[in-house]
Parts: sequence; structure tokens; C-alpha cells
Amino acid sequence: MKIESKSFRVKQGDNVKLKRWPTLVEPVYPSKKMYRKLLEEQVDELSALQYLLYASDRHALLLIFQAMDAAGKDGAIRHVMSGVNPQGCQVFSFKKPSDTELDHDFLWRTTRCLPERGRIGIFNRSYYEEVLVVRVHPEILQGQKLPERLLDKHTIWQDRYLSIVNLEDHLHRNGTQIVKFFLHVSPEEQCRRFLARIDEPEKNWKFSLADIEERKFWKQYMQAYEACLSATSTETAPWYVIPADDKKNARLIISQIVVETLKSLGMRYPETDDNRRRELLSIREQLVK
Repeated sequence: MKIESKSFRVKQGDNVKLKRWPTLVEPVYPSKKMYRKLLEEQVDELSALQYLLYASDRHALLLIFQAMDAAGKDGAIRHVMSGVNPQGCQVFSFKKPSDTELDHDFLWRTTRCLPERGRIGIFNRSYYEEVLVVRVHPEILQGQKLPERLLDKHTIWQDRYLSIVNLEDHLHRNGTQIVKFFLHVSPEEQCRRFLARIDEPEKNWKFSLADIEERKFWKQYMQAYEACLSATSTETAPWYVIPADDKKNARLIISQIVVETLKSLGMRYPETDDNRRRELLSIREQLVK
């Protein structure tokens, strides 16, 4: 499988224009059978690396998924992480903030859910909603109990980008590696998936009228994503723009990036010192007897 992960990565300082980023690329799998084989291999490797991550207990990995509705976030998380030990992986989905969460700064509710050392944390949506959906619907700010002086539309988004980048820099300096995925789906493909949710009874539960309402703001969302990706993709916490019109291809690309990221951490199993070795040999001798 040849996946050039760097081609999907937003470089620090890039001025992102999403029209230049494809929603569909040539698939890396020649058939459904090969797709299953490739994904299984990636999942097995990811499982081994997750075990090493847990054993070394020095790093944490945070994966952030953002996308328009029906882009395939849930499916990507479910398939890519299917072989990972549930005890070593935590998934959190963030929806509309509660009253309690609104009594705190916008990073508070997600900070409580950050992964521990040795674990993989997954945010299905995240604090980035505060510079995406809130930017598209600025009226939401009025319910966030902020002082009036902080609601300046000319500064609030840059202030929030700065808070996010500072948080991610802090986490990186303390052993948490962050990788962020924007699943880039076309409006045409989103429409097809919405129709499938209506036409196929087993998918009816996935459909919401709110999805159609948000679709009307597609242009505004793309502008918000462009500004966000440009301002917050860094060398230590990069964004990857994943072509998402082909779900299978997207999953293979994501799994490859996660595997490469874990390998880059240079992890190793804890070494056994002489005292520990003598203790183990003593225990072994007792077991043999």
C-alpha cells in the first residue's frame, strides 16, 4: 500500500483553500477484498503499537476528527480502531455544550477528557467546534456568558485560535502527540449519503432535519474550515485533509497516518534492571518448584 501521508498534511503557515484539496483521489486498494486485507494489516499493526504505547507509558495520542455531516467520522473511528484494546482507547463525542460547560471557558469540557499517558484519546468533534459552528452561527456566542468586551468579531476568532495553539503546544511539551483529521467530503457526495439515509430504512435513524439546515451554510462552513486549518495546523499538531468521498480509501489513509505517528514516537518496552531481573528469576524458581 503506497500512501504519501505528507500530501494530505497542512503545513504550518499554509493559506488553505479547500477547492484545491480533492475530496476524491485514486484508491489505494484495487478491490474490496484487498481493502479488507489492507485495513486488517493496518489494524493489526496499530494494535501492536497501542500495546507498546501502553507498556512504555511515556506518551499519549490524541486524534481529533472534524467534518461536515455524513463525511464518515463515526465509520472511520469504528473501523480504524477496531483492533485496539478498549482499555487503551477512549472516545468522546462533543455536542451542544451543557449549562455547566457554558459556565467555563470553551476548552474546559474537552480538557477533562484528554488521554492519560499510555492511551489513545479520540475526539469526535472537539473544541474546534468553537471556531467552526460558532463562527458560522455567531448568535451562539450570546449564550456563552462572555463579557461584552470579548465579543469583538474582529478579534475573537484569532484569540480562540491562539488559545487552541497554546493548549496543543503545552500538551506536546508534556508528551501528548496530537493529530487532527478533517474529512473533506463534497456537497454532492453528502447529498447522496443523505438520500441513502432516507431511502434505506436501517439508516433512517441517522437522518436529521438539522443536517439539511446546516447544509444551507456550506460556503460559510468551508470558509470557517479554511481559516481554522490555516491558523492551527502546526509542526507538532498537524491537520490532515482526508479525501472522504470514498470511505474505504479515507479509512486506509487515516490508519496509515496513525501508524506512522505512533512509530515516530520512538517508543520501547521498559528495560528490566538487575534487581528486577533477580526478583523475576526468584519467582520463576518458585513457580517451577
